[in-house]
Amino acid sequence: MSRSFLKYCISILVAISLTACYTTRRVGLIQERDNLPSYEQGLYREYKLQKNDEIMMRVVTSDAATAKLLSSSSNYGGNMNNSDSYRIFEDGTVDLPFLSSVKIEGLTLQEAEQHIDTLLRDYVEDAFVKLSLSTGTFCVIGDAHRGYYSIYKERLTIYQALALCGGINETADFSHVKILRKTPQGTKIAEFDIRSKSIIDSKYYYIYPNDVIYLDVSKRRFWGVSSYTSFIGLISSSLSLLVSIWNLFK
Repeated sequence: MSRSFLKYCISILVAISLTACYTTRRVGLIQERDNLPSYEQGLYREYKLQKNDEIMMRVVTSDAATAKLLSSSSNYGGNMNNSDSYRIFEDGTVDLPFLSSVKIEGLTLQEAEQHIDTLLRDYVEDAFVKLSLSTGTFCVIGDAHRGYYSIYKERLTIYQALALCGGINETADFSHVKILRKTPQGTKIAEFDIRSKSIIDSKYYYIYPNDVIYLDVSKRRFWGVSSYTSFIGLISSSLSLLVSIWNLFK
């Protein structure tokens, strides 16, 4: 085995080791670089109710008799609150106290509140309706802390969603993050580079109920090292292997 061949092998190992490091450019967020994709800004679109969603309805009224009918609790007086969960059927309707087959599929929560409030006031003049989504969750799969997580606030961002699941593993492919989103036209897949700062306020920025965030494994995972200690260990091990081979065939 010649010295030139040994030098060639060492050069290859060093090159592989250098490309294996998880640098800030590869795993850093909110970067501004020319070679990263640029995404257009877009307006936030409120979530529209879909089949099989479950809503929580709270009705406030000063009518004690009506409050008793609306509430599962016997402790009432003056104002009364009632909270129950109601599923939207396959035909897009929901059955509510005093009301049946109310069409709310395709409406935002605010639009549904106004619609139900108008219908309910035919029976309860001072009724005030407030809705919330009890099935507001998203899912994370792939190279991250997988699981289902609650959407605890309106306009939950992709950064907040990933923080809820414990963040992205450094071995994930940051350049090809996917969101699977259910729409009236079927499930759509949105793919983007999460490192780019331009995703802020773009169509990829907000997480909606029933979204699935998928993080693929990076092709560099086999060689990847997450710290300089690991990097030095990789170099040392590689050089030791080459020296052993050199001595064996010397």
